[in-house]
Amino acid sequence: MIALPPRPDLDLASLVRTIPDFPKPGIQFRDITTLIGDAAGFSESVRRLSARAATYRPDLIVAVEARGFLFGAAMATAMGLGVVPVRKAGKLPGVTIGVDYELEYGVDRLELHEGAVLPGHRVILVDDLLATGGTILATTALMRSVGAEVAAALFVIDLPDLGGSQRLAAAGLTCETLIAFDGD
Repeated sequence: MIALPPRPDLDLASLVRTIPDFPKPGIQFRDITTLIGDAAGFSESVRRLSARAATYRPDLIVAVEARGFLFGAAMATAMGLGVVPVRKAGKLPGVTIGVDYELEYGVDRLELHEGAVLPGHRVILVDDLLATGGTILATTALMRSVGAEVAAALFVIDLPDLGGSQRLAAAGLTCETLIAFDGD
């Protein structure tokens, strides 16, 4: 395996493409495909997330569907940890446990395999982007329902104007991000 050297000077935000008016007018979509398509950018993102995660001494990385899988799996590999996927309902083949949560216009469900996270496990939640925080709050509830301790939630991107970091803080959840973009 060829490991890229650390690049603490690398401006990760410059590698994130903004697509205006997607998926609807007025939205500034922050596209991480350009970041993960850049070897140095992806490697440095994983290095920075892993360094932050290590300070919490986790037992597992819990990656949230779907783009969280990219970063969570790479972090787990770099840290010598296992990774547990949290998926939308019906996507996992085994016996699952889940939690329902409210969306802007309806209800959704997140699930994980029964026994994948055990009581007392200290976990780090990982996703690519923090917007309103609803998915991470639901994942936190799911982790706590099995007796796990959520040490922190880590994200590549924060959209602070959407209030997710404040919602997570109000719920007593520590969160850290690598990049913040103003606006939606």
